[in-house]
Amino acid sequence: MKIRRPRLPRTRAGRRRLLQAVMAGCVLALLPSTWLYVSTADRLRTTADAPSAPVAVVFGAGLWKGGKPSPYLAHRLDAAATLYRHGRIEVVLVTGDNSREDYDEPDAMRGYLTAHGVPDGRIVSDYAGFDTWDSCVRARKIFGVDRAVLISQGFHIRRAVALCEAAGVDSYGVGVDDEHDVTWYYGGTREVFAAGKAALDAVFRPDPRFLGPREPGVARALASER
Repeated sequence: MKIRRPRLPRTRAGRRRLLQAVMAGCVLALLPSTWLYVSTADRLRTTADAPSAPVAVVFGAGLWKGGKPSPYLAHRLDAAATLYRHGRIEVVLVTGDNSREDYDEPDAMRGYLTAHGVPDGRIVSDYAGFDTWDSCVRARKIFGVDRAVLISQGFHIRRAVALCEAAGVDSYGVGVDDEHDVTWYYGGTREVFAAGKAALDAVFRPDPRFLGPREPGVARALASER
């Protein structure tokens, strides 16, 4: 069976209409990314100038063999530990994937933080942070977080801030710097497509994959003496 190749319009007017359609498609595809940049323009900080907040939310970023945080995740956790040592935050909410027994991002994140000076009682785990929207909604509805500093890589932090704001969390984002390697470029490219889903999540606000009952971990940690 022969596959017929698409043919370009033969007339000048037809080619012009095709070009206009392609340009319109490109504009529509980039609208969600534009929304992320505009809506978060005044919400990005560094570890040096991050505002004080009761909670820092650290998003999962994969584990290496042996269950250790990937370098990207380790850099996020380093930033959280720095903010804690400087008194900018009181509690760290680690949110990630624990959908199977042999993959546990939150416990790996907890172990890394305690090894870097954050007391175990100041760490709260969300085991159902399967994606950014789920993590933001659960932070608000399950853990009662209404103000937080979010920590992720620069290519992801705008989406995290926009979605947590949509979920009802007053958010500032700390974008962690990393080497611009293959993973970094992959993440940046992926964000162009993920922005579309983020826009839909912000508009329609679906329930996360798993909601469950409220958990008092954050409130209990904030109430305890440092």
